[in-house]
Amino acid sequence: MQHEPVLPGPVRQIGYVVRDLDAALADWLKLGVGPWYVMRGLDQRVTYRGEPCQVTLSLALANSGDLQVELIQQTDAAPSIFTEFLDSSGGGFHQLAYWTDDFGATMDRVAAAGWPVVWSGGEGEGVRFAYVEPGGTGPGPATVVEIMELTEASAGMAAFVRQAAEGWDGSDPIRELGGT
Repeated sequence: MQHEPVLPGPVRQIGYVVRDLDAALADWLKLGVGPWYVMRGLDQRVTYRGEPCQVTLSLALANSGDLQVELIQQTDAAPSIFTEFLDSSGGGFHQLAYWTDDFGATMDRVAAAGWPVVWSGGEGEGVRFAYVEPGGTGPGPATVVEIMELTEASAGMAAFVRQAAEGWDGSDPIRELGGT
């Protein structure tokens, strides 16, 4: 039986929701993953389960081979997909992410599959994203799947982080980028 996948291409990123970004970075560095690009104090306006939402996040990105790892710490108490996850699990692996150069067509396939969008935004920032719950009858590979629009900016950032990891010698392990 052949089956048309809902999502495009390979998994590009795994995301972890953490309570303490710096402690999580230290743990990942012990695994030899890095260098990490960290952005702190990012205000994000999104839609959370159909309602407007604003959160403040700190994020870190690094690659292990072609797979990008994202660490996410919400630094305020606003109800969100992240606080929901922390309350139910205490933190850890949160999402698989796929990148698409045809966001509209991918979201059409997600809608046709009946997967609800639980977190979305980015329209005003130039890179749209959506977190969906794929559902199913049992434990799947992830309870949340992120779909991110692949634009010149997002593709450039992904290439930048991936190239920094190639042959990384352990120096300058945490590299702070914009934010507060």
